[in-house]
Amino acid sequence: MSSLGNGQQDVDIDLAQLFRAVWHKRLRILAVTALAGGLAFAGANLISPSYRGEARILIEPRQPTFSATERAGTTTEPVLDELNIVSQVQLLQSVDLIKQVVRDLKLYELEEFDPDTNPSVVSHLLVLVGLKKNPLDLAPKERVLKTFQEKLQVYQVEKSRVIGIEFTSEDPKLAAAVPNEIAKVYSAIQSGAKLDSNSEAARWLEPEIANLREKVQEAEKKVADYRASAGLLPLSETSTFSAQQLSDISAELARVRGERANAEAKAEDVRAALKAGRSTETLEAVASSEAIQRLKGTESEIRAQISDLSTTLLEGHPQMKALRAQLAGIREQIAAESAKVAAGLENAAAVSRARETQLIQQLNTVKAESARAGEDEVGLKALEREAAAQRQLLETYLARYREATTRMAKDASPADARLISQAVEPTEPNFPKVLPITVVATLAAFILSAVVVMLSELFSGRALRPVEGGLPAISPHQAEMVGMAAVPSTGEPVVQPRAAAVERLTETPVPQPSATGFRADLPASLLSVAPDEELAEEMEQALDFAEEEPADEFSIEAVARYLVDEHVRIALAISPSGDEGSTATVMLAREVAERGVKVVLIDMTGSACPTWLMASRRDLPGITDLLCGTAPFFETIHPDRLSDADIVPQGNADVRQAMRGADRLSMITDALSEAYDLVLVECGPADVQGIARLSRSGEHEIILSAPDPDMTELARIMEAFEKVGYTDLVLMTGKGTAPEGQGKRDAA
Repeated sequence: MSSLGNGQQDVDIDLAQLFRAVWHKRLRILAVTALAGGLAFAGANLISPSYRGEARILIEPRQPTFSATERAGTTTEPVLDELNIVSQVQLLQSVDLIKQVVRDLKLYELEEFDPDTNPSVVSHLLVLVGLKKNPLDLAPKERVLKTFQEKLQVYQVEKSRVIGIEFTSEDPKLAAAVPNEIAKVYSAIQSGAKLDSNSEAARWLEPEIANLREKVQEAEKKVADYRASAGLLPLSETSTFSAQQLSDISAELARVRGERANAEAKAEDVRAALKAGRSTETLEAVASSEAIQRLKGTESEIRAQISDLSTTLLEGHPQMKALRAQLAGIREQIAAESAKVAAGLENAAAVSRARETQLIQQLNTVKAESARAGEDEVGLKALEREAAAQRQLLETYLARYREATTRMAKDASPADARLISQAVEPTEPNFPKVLPITVVATLAAFILSAVVVMLSELFSGRALRPVEGGLPAISPHQAEMVGMAAVPSTGEPVVQPRAAAVERLTETPVPQPSATGFRADLPASLLSVAPDEELAEEMEQALDFAEEEPADEFSIEAVARYLVDEHVRIALAISPSGDEGSTATVMLAREVAERGVKVVLIDMTGSACPTWLMASRRDLPGITDLLCGTAPFFETIHPDRLSDADIVPQGNADVRQAMRGADRLSMITDALSEAYDLVLVECGPADVQGIARLSRSGEHEIILSAPDPDMTELARIMEAFEKVGYTDLVLMTGKGTAPEGQGKRDAA
């Protein structure tokens, strides 16, 4: 919609007029379309066809299986990164490679690659007037090379090491032969480069190896001469003569010192026992003496004789005295032998001390010689390192020389690329595609013709229509649902003062129904519906049956039980009787909350009755503020004063502005249904059209809150809802309590 300025009426585009204009000029559009399609078809057939062949090369390191570089830990493979692949693409487009392909295939003999030899009349005129440079100024080879490069396309396949080679030619055989020849020449160049590199390496390594051999011999001779002059005779790879001698003397000295200490300890032990008069029989050094062992045997025999004779002879008997005298002599001999053993141990200790002294002198001498040998070994190790370095370098050069000579054979150095997809002779031309060109040209002509016709209609003003001023008219009940008066079709919206509703509710906290039980300003769409006597009779029978039962199945408790059992997520409550029905809806929300269900009630009435009954204050932000965007979502939800239910009050925003965003109510209820088990929208005495817009044609439950219903009016209302697709309504009369009642009735 575009504004025409002050004093002018807004206009809008008449789409129907645009399509009518296209339809009226359909013959002209079809003629232009057919002409364009025919010209495109004829032109595509007149163009000389060209064919395209494609070959693909995989870039990968290729080494012979006998290569010395295949040993563990060594490799000479290049790093195939992105730059390496791009470099190979440039190599495939190099001038030298193209010239080789042109020579091999003799392309300079074909007119296709040198079309300037027979220039057209237009080209000749352009050259004469100076608008085009004379192509014959270039050499024939340069002209062929330029044409070849224009027909060649080399590219890297995305995210791979594959390179594609495409070539376009008027000859399908040539279109396939050129990419294959390029791949062949490329492989030959790569392989030749490796052969040249190996031959150059072999030529350079030959004199270097000869020179290194002489250096290695000279270094090893210096090592041998130095070792002989310094007396550093090696006994093993890690030991020398002086070091081994020092180790042996140290071991012998430790053994002698141990023997000396052992002898001294044993001699001291024997001397101490003899001096103290203790028995030496238990000492190891004495007990191990053969003389002591013989004397101990004799002593044992004499003691045995004394023991045998003591039973028959007295102590003073001469034989007893003789035996005891022999026993005393043997003891004296044992003591003398023990003294000899001690003296022998002392002699052994003295010998060990003398041996120790000699070994210490030898050790000192060997240490001095080892120190001198250590100084000499410094120079020897320096010579050995030099000889080892020369020897290692020689071995490396020999290995590389053998590898280079091995790869100098013709097929020993393959190129680091292989042909994985050979170009084949194409059977269909690459250009022109007759059918696609014809179809595209035809569609383009049709669309452009239609666009031209539409633009002409727009510029002429025939496709523009004036927009009726003001806001779209709404019904009285739609206005009352958000607290505003009805808007005439051509007038400005007039806001109904909220103070009147506040004053009325202040005087009467719980509004009373009218004489008929329903509001007198019901929408015309409901009042114009003729009463259905059959439906009214069915409703009376249903209510009579409910009154005969011990409990009312249309009560608030029954409806609450139905909503909980059926897990209803969103329900729209309509109160034809006005505030009395809205009060019943509030009681329904509280009853559902008492059953442990999270429920929120949205006040969409014009009188704000639910807000007065449930909210703690009358000026809380609510649904109108949310629809106008003047309050965030969380500020519009408030707790009920008397239950666990929540309420979204009517709000304080301009109801006329809120009505412009009424279509967003479905999104608001869907959002609330994610956080609550039940979303209950109290619409007051709304009409069928307003409910249809809010409930999306029957996607939600519709509750008819009529505490004191009139059967005729109730049947009329249900029939009106049935005509727009609502076959099932939940009737709530608010009478009694029914433990197992049902509030659902089929309007059909």
